[in-house]
Amino acid sequence: MAAAQTSQEHKPKLLYLVTEDWSFLSHRLPMARAARAAGFEVVVVARCDKAVDKIQAEGFRLIDLPWKRGGMNPLQEIREIIRIYKIYRREAPAIVHHVALKPALHGSLAAWAAKVPSVINALTGLGFIFIGQTAKARLLRAVITPLLRWLLNRPNSFLLMQNEDDGETLKTCGILSQKTEITLIRGSGVDIQHFTPASHELSPHEPSQDSPKDDIIEAALVARMLWDKGIGEAVEAARLLKARKLPFRLRLVGPIDPENGAAITEHQIQEWVAAGLVLWDGPRQDIATLWQHTAIALLPSYREGLPKALLEAAACGRPMVATDVPGCRDICRDGRSGLLVPLKDAEALANALETLITNPSLRHKFGAGARELVETRFSDKIIGQQISHLYAQALAKSPCTYQRDPSASTGPSL
Repeated sequence: MAAAQTSQEHKPKLLYLVTEDWSFLSHRLPMARAARAAGFEVVVVARCDKAVDKIQAEGFRLIDLPWKRGGMNPLQEIREIIRIYKIYRREAPAIVHHVALKPALHGSLAAWAAKVPSVINALTGLGFIFIGQTAKARLLRAVITPLLRWLLNRPNSFLLMQNEDDGETLKTCGILSQKTEITLIRGSGVDIQHFTPASHELSPHEPSQDSPKDDIIEAALVARMLWDKGIGEAVEAARLLKARKLPFRLRLVGPIDPENGAAITEHQIQEWVAAGLVLWDGPRQDIATLWQHTAIALLPSYREGLPKALLEAAACGRPMVATDVPGCRDICRDGRSGLLVPLKDAEALANALETLITNPSLRHKFGAGARELVETRFSDKIIGQQISHLYAQALAKSPCTYQRDPSASTGPSL
């Protein structure tokens, strides 16, 4: 035990700050594995809920931070920042990697106060606060913008984005300096050994047998149940296709997310189910199996960083229909791996789905193109090399220069 602890002490420490443990497990695990392989000690700080055992089984230490993504109480937010500050003082990481907007804000403030040597802020898509037009979204935008302008342009800060459009948006609205360097890493990587086409689809000369035994062509929309994922438009497209008497079925896969301002209620979803417009599975763990038995991947989202659901579907050789917005169009390449449609256009969505429903050879062509795209640009090995290079840059630019503060209490380390 002593020898193992000594070897850990000689490793630079990389600390991930995320809102939920399941989010880290779902979206950041390939990066953390790559960091460990590159010689880092990896610590995860998150609200511990559904993924504690699996994260610990990976060999990563987990620190519980009982916070909420949708918090709006200023006193509560200040208390959360103080908790993070104490964790940073105690853990003394060489690098902190903040994932998503709230960890970037709270974590960067705590890192500034704790004098953390190097900070990586990963803004995974510009969601509700940036694209929403409600009074709440506008108020939050007004408060957050000056803070982001200060925090994201600091000398020891690295900005990680998943697509080029989001970085340009931040520069256009004055949050980023034109000189701010952006590291572009497209997603977190896909395990192409786990997410793979069904064995009978591997021949490039035969159309895929992707329809269920009842000859209904099924499209799956894998996402949290949010309006800004385009779920309302997808349901309306399903309604139009039903009226056209096409052999189509829409399956929604994903959880309710009541902490999000764009949440769809379970009552609304059950109304769609009762009307025969959708099937709803809720959250599923067997996503690779889902895609191997589904004909089309659908995501009419309003904006994404780089959608994990489409990456996994593409790795399984699924053709895609998605909106022509940042993030989606990086993996759904129109005419190569799928079809792009205008934002919030249910009729265009229905027409694109009809094109694929009635054309098996086109589904096969786009599915093969999707798999090739993942193999050459989005695999976990490729993304792992890119993130390891970023961590090496951050470590070289800002080596760890302060000691742990044992008097700074944290919550329990699980």
